[in-house]
Amino acid sequence: MIKCRMLTPALIKTSVGKKVIMAVTGLMLFGFVIGHLLGNLQIFLGPDPLNLYALKLEKLGPILWVIRSVLLTVFILHILTAIALVRENRKARPIAYTKPAQIQTTFAARTMAVSGFLLLVYVIYHLRHFTLNVTDPQFAHLVDSSGHHDVYGMVILGFQNKWVSAIYIGAMAILSMHLSHGFSSLFQSLGWNNEKSEPILKRLGHVIAILIFVGYSSIPVAVMMGWLSNTGRGAV
Repeated sequence: MIKCRMLTPALIKTSVGKKVIMAVTGLMLFGFVIGHLLGNLQIFLGPDPLNLYALKLEKLGPILWVIRSVLLTVFILHILTAIALVRENRKARPIAYTKPAQIQTTFAARTMAVSGFLLLVYVIYHLRHFTLNVTDPQFAHLVDSSGHHDVYGMVILGFQNKWVSAIYIGAMAILSMHLSHGFSSLFQSLGWNNEKSEPILKRLGHVIAILIFVGYSSIPVAVMMGWLSNTGRGAV
């Protein structure tokens, strides 16, 4: 029978409690990844749907910043908890295992800390590029025929740079690898799995990770292949 672990002040101080925090924050971030992907895929519908979607988000005003603040807090908590767990594991096992540990775990599981750090670096770059317009200040001046920010044109111009596209696709590969293990492990941390469901959740995690990679990567690939192009709606 599947049991759900409930957080208590005493449990939070333990490794099990920290894993529950990792699972809860990971689940929230996973929801954001899915929602963000669905929003991004509207680029295949053309300039108007994507720009209208971006405008609706912008009109949320303070609510949008509250959502962003919550996501940032969850992200930071996820990272800090991961660091705490890594330190606890190192203290508990000062001499690392050799071949047995590698046989029992997957590459994705062994590199969760590394992939998590790389994702943090990419998130900072991605925000500076497409959200804060620091990397490419010209993006802030792109407007569509309605005078609103031309997100469609911004994405097209951004991914026409092969290095930007390569970095993005690489980051999505790392994200997918991270999720392929994280998806199934969060159910274990929350006590939502059992012997029968565990292999199913692992396979499901792999499938979801692949779909997320394909979904996100399809955008820069489509731009580089010329399937998506700037229609001239944006102007600097």
